[in-house]
Amino acid sequence: MLQWCRSSAPSGGTHVRRLRSRLHPSIDLLTPHRWSYRKTFSTMPRTTATVSEGGAGDLHAPRRSYQVVVAATRDMGIGKDGKLPWKLPRELKFFKELTSAVADPGRNKRNAVLMGRRTWESIPRQFQPLPGRLNVVLTRSGIAGVESTEDVLLAGSVSSALELLSASPYCSSIESVFVIGGGEILREALDAQLCDAIHITEIETDIDCDTYIPAIDLSVFKPWYSSLPVVENNIRYSFVTYIRVRNSPILESQPLSGIEKFNVECFSFLPKMILERHDEFAYLKLVQEVLSSGTRKVDRTGTGLMSKFGLQMRFNLRKSFPLLTTKRLCWQWTVDEFLKFISGSTNVKLYDAIDKIMSCTDDQGIILLSYNPLSDTQSDSAGLPYCPLVAQFYVSNGEVSCQAYQESVDVALDLPYSIASCALLTCTIAHFCGLRSSDLIQAVGDAYVSDCHILPLQEQLERLPRPFPSLKIDGRGKDIGSLTAIDFELMDYHPCS
Repeated sequence: MLQWCRSSAPSGGTHVRRLRSRLHPSIDLLTPHRWSYRKTFSTMPRTTATVSEGGAGDLHAPRRSYQVVVAATRDMGIGKDGKLPWKLPRELKFFKELTSAVADPGRNKRNAVLMGRRTWESIPRQFQPLPGRLNVVLTRSGIAGVESTEDVLLAGSVSSALELLSASPYCSSIESVFVIGGGEILREALDAQLCDAIHITEIETDIDCDTYIPAIDLSVFKPWYSSLPVVENNIRYSFVTYIRVRNSPILESQPLSGIEKFNVECFSFLPKMILERHDEFAYLKLVQEVLSSGTRKVDRTGTGLMSKFGLQMRFNLRKSFPLLTTKRLCWQWTVDEFLKFISGSTNVKLYDAIDKIMSCTDDQGIILLSYNPLSDTQSDSAGLPYCPLVAQFYVSNGEVSCQAYQESVDVALDLPYSIASCALLTCTIAHFCGLRSSDLIQAVGDAYVSDCHILPLQEQLERLPRPFPSLKIDGRGKDIGSLTAIDFELMDYHPCS
């Protein structure tokens, strides 16, 4: 939820409109040419009523939902001989920050970490219990020398623990619940509908394990955030958050009409440190920067606008495709324009870039111009002028990154499509080179917003992003110049209406 706050107006004064927020009736949106905003986050967990085994009408207290926190290898290995088979101090720091942070520390709230007996016993004595959190330990027979205290709660099962946390005094003092291990508990927790999110440290390095958990069902969970890869103690890994978007998995034999709709009501239950890392905030922050600190100008048609020079955004292409969700974009138009581009005069340059990437990945001059700078005009057969003026590609660790530069761009109308087009170009080149897509860095010279687009952009800034869609490229048996629209499949695009 966003709250708009009036800040100093530009010289000469400005007309201020009031717009009642759709998010909450108490919020007024002030819309001068210069403004600022602050975000407020709701961290209300989901609950569901449970029925006791003794009778169908005996309702217990509702059970809380939870989030899973785990580190796992590619084949979902999580441990060896009852211990973590890696030493990653930065990962442990992330775990502590994630499970300790609350939305409002001043309200005497904290989080709960739910674990099995063996996980508890694997924690060094000097760190028991994990500080600043309620440690919920699952055991059917008790633990010698351990009793329920202010910081430790014993429970017999995941279900009973969630019921306890839904009752007084924990219902008002515990903000979020995190399930942290071990293997048996994680296997149960990942399959349950009360699992709202999975925060996983994805370890890319091969490490021998003897304890495993099931793979994440990507028809139920979608990526919300993925960090850039980190290398620590010769182990390469990244932090990824998946959020639940459906209550049940999609079966291969299931007809399209029977597939449960994408459940995208609200993801504000996520910890703030995760919620704000969605890549779409890169675009939203750029919009905010142009509107709040841009220079007032008038274009050649006499239209007033706000302009800001030298801005940059970064998008991670490893898990998802950056098609904006805070407003609906036309995917078919994006693909059609891309196909015109790769079938025009740029086609030769595109083949040259692919040849350089495949034959000499250390070449620092893999640069693609989107139009011929020696020609003032282009015929329709040559393809339409493409959004980025210059695109430079970089190859590392079997991944292709792209930095695209635009001389000037309309932030409201053109920039969202430019992001999608540059991402599509990067993913397509990576696909035909047999590599993985990595990062898109989008640089803009003159980023401007016309006066008529200020109010729509302010309304767009009210909305929280939703999970980005994913992209599948086929093109089997084709070269890049003979691709058609059916070779690009966009999956699970559910933007705000």
